[in-house]
Amino acid sequence: MNNRFWTFRYSLINITYYAGFCTMHAYAAVYLLAHGFSNTKVGLLLALANILSAILQPFIAGIIDKPGPLTNRRYILISVAIIALCSLLLMILPSSKPVVFALYALLYTVQFVYQPVVTALNFEYEKAGCNIYFGLARGLGSAGFAVTSAFIGGMVERDGADVLLIANLVIMALSAIAAFTFIKPGGDIKDAVVSEEKGLVAHNNIMDFARTYPAFMLFLVGTVCFFFAHNMINDFLIQIIRSLGGAETELGYATFLAAILELPVMAVIGVILKKISADRLMVFSGVAFLVKTMILVFATQLAAIFVSQSFQIFAYAVFVPASAYYVSATMEELDQVKGQAYVSSAITVGGVFSNLICGSILDNLGVRPMLVTGSAVCAAGVVIALAALVMQSHLKRV
Repeated sequence: MNNRFWTFRYSLINITYYAGFCTMHAYAAVYLLAHGFSNTKVGLLLALANILSAILQPFIAGIIDKPGPLTNRRYILISVAIIALCSLLLMILPSSKPVVFALYALLYTVQFVYQPVVTALNFEYEKAGCNIYFGLARGLGSAGFAVTSAFIGGMVERDGADVLLIANLVIMALSAIAAFTFIKPGGDIKDAVVSEEKGLVAHNNIMDFARTYPAFMLFLVGTVCFFFAHNMINDFLIQIIRSLGGAETELGYATFLAAILELPVMAVIGVILKKISADRLMVFSGVAFLVKTMILVFATQLAAIFVSQSFQIFAYAVFVPASAYYVSATMEELDQVKGQAYVSSAITVGGVFSNLICGSILDNLGVRPMLVTGSAVCAAGVVIALAALVMQSHLKRV
């Protein structure tokens, strides 16, 4: 089957994943605030879900990397089923805070945990001879997020936050179809089995993994800092917008702008990587995360929101594919799902600290002190990422 066929099929998985990411993550605060949660409690719930995600991502990846029945594709299908069930239960069960807390935390966690599995699925299928244009497929995923956001913001403002649950069910149904029909030539045969026959070794212990890939682990620390700021903006964007006189409709437009701008960069990332190494691009993206956050610190009008969101083209849009290619290029075959999972875990840990700290700052001090905190943490991440880049360059020479 030709490149376009596999890219199209893999793109559908990305589009439905990130459409769901929009309704479940970008609008998490909107849904929870509508059900009586304070900013601090929203932060605690999202922090708990992120902690669980950070723990489960490498654990699940280690199982998928090993020979056995659990494959990337099968895990995606399991995750989709759990998310659909949680959404349905939130719709039909009494809307008490403990019920909402437990089900939304589970839904949020599961959706985050299978993110690196979607990325790893691409590299698994490429090794099986399925030529997939990863950058384009991932960029179309961002477009799916953008289009969903453009429509869902107005729908929530008009019909209420529970419309998000209906959207989740529809998206999960489409996601299940896309994943179920995405069958690798030869079926779900583990590449890990072949790799073990070649004598390759998996570094499943985190200390062993860190000794094998020290520059990568330092990059992860920088990643935590970048995504502290990134998640702060994403999770509390509605409060930032409201402080400048906007509402849910502006939230929809702002998230649409950031997501749609990711497509062109991700689509050409393969060309860019031929001229600039993935590790250098990761540092560049960190600087863009910092600029994006600093713009909001000095914002006095709603227009600043859209200027800040425009820097997504240099920040998230560069970091995500660059980190995926960095893992694929530098890690042994049996470590690559774990490598993708560790990137996701670092992103998630950044979210944990952001949720715990920023929700409380927002409730007690307000929007601007929260944004200043995010900027300071992100600046520290840029310094750490530069140190990792120097280490990586040194290791290449040794």
